Amino acid sequence: MSPNPTAGSGQTRKQRRERARAARRVKEAAQRRSAVARRRLKLIGGLTVALLAVVSLALLGLRGERAPMGATLTKAQLRLASLASLGALHPPGEAGPLGPEEVPIPEAPPAATTASKAAGEPVDGIECSSSEQTLFHIHAHLTIFVNGVAKRVPYGIGIPDAHAENTPAGPFVGSGSCFYWLHTHAADGIIHIESPIQRIYTLGNFFDVWGQPLSPSQVGPASGPVTAIYNGQRYLGDPRQIPLTAHAQIQLDVGRPLVAPDVIKFPHGL
Repeated sequence: MSPNPTAGSGQTRKQRRERARAARRVKEAAQRRSAVARRRLKLIGGLTVALLAVVSLALLGLRGERAPMGATLTKAQLRLASLASLGALHPPGEAGPLGPEEVPIPEAPPAATTASKAAGEPVDGIECSSSEQTLFHIHAHLTIFVNGVAKRVPYGIGIPDAHAENTPAGPFVGSGSCFYWLHTHAADGIIHIESPIQRIYTLGNFFDVWGQPLSPSQVGPASGPVTAIYNGQRYLGDPRQIPLTAHAQIQLDVGRPLVAPDVIKFPHGL
């Protein structure tokens, strides 16, 4: 008696369905394992980044060294307080004419000379490169008052053999023998942070490139109690540790009276 082809073919279809279901179960199980593995890696990665941020920020606070830009600088870590803790503040006065970077330049003498600025040797691990760097490029603004009187931050800090061009808005340094990763092009207080690596530079690094002292009792040649203001709040720590973050507005007051923050608007491109 010949075999029943229908039964045979039916058995084959059943086997195919079972194999297909088994293949789907295997695929779904593999997808679940992959999803779990991804979640674990993400969790481990997040914990690692957080741990590195904490360790790096601790090093920054202790030694003023670099920390990853991904680290979050909280109010507690920055030791900030309300401006109200300073009492009455004097108005900053006229801002001065706009300079070549479209930022006001104080009509005042420089806070310090640039004669002692770094001449090309590495400073705090900061090198002087043959050209400006673009991998990490941000800007901060520094204002200085001594006994309530404004002082200029000179142009050409961090640019040895600086050549200043006389523009209609004032001198602008466009060239030099090299460019430190922290430098100034104009006398408007804009600090250019242009680095081949991402790190948190500090105000102390900038003053070291400038060749001027900075401490809780001295800013360049000016001595007296130093009051620091960071982004509209009082900075309670060592002014050397103030981070040069993007669009940071930093003010140093030496002595009394204290002056209200002289805030600028960063123009497009800065």
